[in-house]
Amino acid sequence: MNKLKFTLILAFAFTMQMQSQNSSDLLAHYKAYYAQMQQLGDTQGIINAMNHLTILEPTVRRLDTLAYIYMSDGKHRQAISLLGAEVNESDTDLDSQVKAISLKSLNEPKLAIEHYEVLYKRKPSPQLAYELADLKIITDDLTGATINISYGIAYATSDMMKAYYESQTPYQVSLMAGFVYLKAIIKFRENPETNHDASIAILEEALQIAPNFNLATIAINAIGSQKESLETK
Repeated sequence: MNKLKFTLILAFAFTMQMQSQNSSDLLAHYKAYYAQMQQLGDTQGIINAMNHLTILEPTVRRLDTLAYIYMSDGKHRQAISLLGAEVNESDTDLDSQVKAISLKSLNEPKLAIEHYEVLYKRKPSPQLAYELADLKIITDDLTGATINISYGIAYATSDMMKAYYESQTPYQVSLMAGFVYLKAIIKFRENPETNHDASIAILEEALQIAPNFNLATIAINAIGSQKESLETK
């Protein structure tokens, strides 16, 4: 081996060693940075650290965690960009949850339903049934929504609550009241020309369960106004 070739090999080995050392140092740095951002509760700092860690040492767990943090911070498009919108057999419960919530927030109800269905098949619950019923009403699958509502009414317990955000101050009502509200919306959607009174009667049942249910009151007023408008034509 001539002297030049030996020098080149030695330089290459030294460069690789330095790169490996630099990567290890960077990894240690961002792990420490991530821990500090967690301690401070700095969401953007956590996101920055996780992005660097995912590049330096990519793992499925880190990718899932980063997507979940994006979703929790309201950055739904970034979460979907990381995980994709399609259903995969390898999706964990966390993957499906992030995809479902983010796609719903991005106004993609049909895609969101696919992921909520995955979660529901794995472990059905009244909370998931509500999300599915709500989305199916939006997509005009009233039959499917009715099935989910029937399950929810059968299995919802008195301690289960549902949050609503249509008013300036968010509030919670019994999940059972939420299902009754959805039942009323379906009744109205089945025939908006004739089902005013029947829908209002069901909404009043929801108010009996939860007197503070502002959304039910809004629906009663809206349906009542539509009825008056039709009667005056």
